[in-house]
Amino acid sequence: MITIIEDKARMIQEYVPGKQVTLAHIVANPTEDIYEKLGIQTPKNALGILTITPSEASIIAGDVATKSSNVTLGFIDRFSGSVVVVGEVSEVESALRKVIKTLHELLGFDIPTITRT
Repeated sequence: MITIIEDKARMIQEYVPGKQVTLAHIVANPTEDIYEKLGIQTPKNALGILTITPSEASIIAGDVATKSSNVTLGFIDRFSGSVVVVGEVSEVESALRKVIKTLHELLGFDIPTITRT
């Protein structure tokens, strides 16, 4: 939206959420301090991070991830749309793939490529 005030243009950005997974990332072999800062009690070899809009879909993502692979939920926030899963690298990757596939095919979400560090 652009508003013209006294010959000056002012741009106002509005956030209009769509159905999308904005981040799907695997952290392989994270350092212990990451687990500590996240409050994760049982560290494994990988973290899977998802950011989802609308944020309520994070509940669906957590359910799909834990039912499809041998991962546990490290963190889920239905208000921000953040999900962190914990497990072995291959299991975390499998869980993220299943989540984004399900959200895309079942609910029509836009999805990203899974990235990895």
